Amino acid sequence: MQSEPAFIQGVYPFTGAGLENPQPLSAEATTFVTPSDRFVQPTYVRAGNSSDAMVYLVLRRDEQPIRYFPIAAQGNAHVALAVVEELPPDTKLDVLIAAPEGVTGYVVVDVGLVLTNHEY
Repeated sequence: MQSEPAFIQGVYPFTGAGLENPQPLSAEATTFVTPSDRFVQPTYVRAGNSSDAMVYLVLRRDEQPIRYFPIAAQGNAHVALAVVEELPPDTKLDVLIAAPEGVTGYVVVDVGLVLTNHEY
Protein backbone atom coordinates (compact mmCIF):
# COMPACT_ATOMS: atom_id res chain seq x y z
CA MET A 1 0.00 0.00 0.00
CA GLN A 2 1.40 3.37 -0.98
CA SER A 3 0.38 6.46 0.95
CA GLU A 4 0.85 10.22 0.83
CA PRO A 5 -0.22 13.08 3.06
CA ALA A 6 -2.89 15.64 2.20
CA PHE A 7 -4.19 18.58 4.21
CA ILE A 8 -7.01 21.03 4.68
CA GLN A 9 -5.22 24.10 6.05
CA GLY A 10 -5.51 27.84 6.43
CA VAL A 11 -6.40 30.87 8.51
CA TYR A 12 -10.00 32.01 8.05
CA PRO A 13 -12.10 34.91 9.34
CA PHE A 14 -15.56 34.05 10.64
CA THR A 15 -18.72 35.66 11.93
CA GLY A 16 -20.87 33.44 14.12
CA ALA A 17 -24.37 32.55 12.98
CA GLY A 18 -25.27 30.66 16.16
CA LEU A 19 -23.96 27.49 17.79
CA GLU A 20 -26.68 25.45 16.10
CA ASN A 21 -25.90 26.84 12.65
CA PRO A 22 -22.42 25.78 11.41
CA GLN A 23 -21.18 27.76 8.40
CA PRO A 24 -18.55 27.03 5.74
CA LEU A 25 -15.23 28.76 6.31
CA SER A 26 -14.28 28.89 2.64
CA ALA A 27 -15.81 26.51 0.12
CA GLU A 28 -12.70 26.20 -2.03
CA ALA A 29 -10.04 26.05 0.66
CA THR A 30 -11.76 23.87 3.24
CA THR A 31 -13.14 21.20 0.91
CA PHE A 32 -11.22 18.08 -0.11
CA VAL A 33 -12.46 15.52 -2.62
CA THR A 34 -10.69 12.17 -2.60
CA PRO A 35 -9.28 11.29 -6.02
CA SER A 36 -11.23 8.57 -7.80
CA ASP A 37 -8.27 6.15 -7.54
CA ARG A 38 -7.53 6.71 -3.83
CA PHE A 39 -8.91 6.15 -0.34
CA VAL A 40 -8.54 8.74 2.44
CA GLN A 41 -8.17 8.60 6.23
CA PRO A 42 -8.52 11.72 8.40
CA THR A 43 -5.78 11.35 11.03
CA TYR A 44 -5.68 14.56 13.10
CA VAL A 45 -7.16 18.02 13.56
CA ARG A 46 -5.33 21.05 14.96
CA ALA A 47 -7.12 24.35 15.31
CA GLY A 48 -6.90 27.70 17.05
CA ASN A 49 -9.58 30.29 17.84
CA SER A 50 -8.83 34.02 18.22
CA SER A 51 -12.30 35.01 19.47
CA ASP A 52 -13.50 35.57 23.03
CA ALA A 53 -16.08 32.76 22.72
CA MET A 54 -16.01 29.00 22.44
CA VAL A 55 -16.48 27.82 18.85
CA TYR A 56 -16.45 24.43 17.23
CA LEU A 57 -15.43 22.92 13.92
CA VAL A 58 -17.43 20.25 12.14
CA LEU A 59 -15.69 17.77 9.83
CA ARG A 60 -18.24 16.50 7.33
CA ARG A 61 -18.22 13.58 4.92
CA ASP A 62 -20.48 14.07 1.90
CA GLU A 63 -22.50 16.76 3.73
CA GLN A 64 -22.93 14.62 6.90
CA PRO A 65 -21.13 15.49 10.17
CA ILE A 66 -18.61 12.86 11.28
CA ARG A 67 -16.60 14.73 13.96
CA TYR A 68 -17.02 17.82 16.16
CA PHE A 69 -14.05 19.75 17.60
CA PRO A 70 -14.75 22.37 20.31
CA ILE A 71 -12.15 25.12 20.67
CA ALA A 72 -12.07 27.29 23.78
CA ALA A 73 -12.14 31.08 23.67
CA GLN A 74 -8.70 32.25 22.54
CA GLY A 75 -7.69 28.60 22.69
CA ASN A 76 -6.48 25.75 20.56
CA ALA A 77 -7.01 22.04 20.14
CA HIS A 78 -4.97 19.14 18.80
CA VAL A 79 -6.85 15.90 18.36
CA ALA A 80 -5.14 12.78 17.08
CA LEU A 81 -8.09 10.75 15.86
CA ALA A 82 -8.23 7.43 17.71
CA VAL A 83 -10.93 6.04 15.43
CA VAL A 84 -9.74 6.37 11.85
CA GLU A 85 -12.08 5.35 9.06
CA GLU A 86 -10.91 4.61 5.58
CA LEU A 87 -13.17 6.59 3.27
CA PRO A 88 -13.74 5.57 -0.35
CA PRO A 89 -12.77 7.35 -3.57
CA ASP A 90 -14.74 10.48 -4.50
CA THR A 91 -15.58 11.23 -0.85
CA LYS A 92 -16.06 14.94 -0.17
CA LEU A 93 -14.67 16.22 3.14
CA ASP A 94 -15.26 19.77 4.33
CA VAL A 95 -14.89 21.87 7.46
CA LEU A 96 -17.51 24.20 8.94
CA ILE A 97 -17.45 26.48 11.98
CA ALA A 98 -20.14 27.32 14.52
CA ALA A 99 -19.89 30.30 16.86
CA PRO A 100 -22.35 32.33 18.91
CA GLU A 101 -24.31 34.77 16.80
CA GLY A 102 -22.31 37.90 15.92
CA VAL A 103 -18.99 36.67 17.35
CA THR A 104 -16.11 37.45 15.00
CA GLY A 105 -12.57 36.18 14.89
CA TYR A 106 -10.12 34.01 13.04
CA VAL A 107 -9.71 30.27 13.15
CA VAL A 108 -6.55 28.41 12.19
CA VAL A 109 -7.32 24.99 10.69
CA ASP A 110 -4.97 22.06 10.03
CA VAL A 111 -6.64 18.75 9.14
CA GLY A 112 -4.22 15.93 8.35
CA LEU A 113 -5.27 13.26 5.86
CA VAL A 114 -3.58 10.17 4.48
CA LEU A 115 -4.30 9.07 0.92
CA THR A 116 -3.77 5.40 0.01
CA ASN A 117 -4.10 3.50 -3.24
CA HIS A 118 -4.08 -0.12 -2.03
CA GLU A 119 -1.42 -1.23 -4.50
CA TYR A 120 0.74 -4.09 -3.28
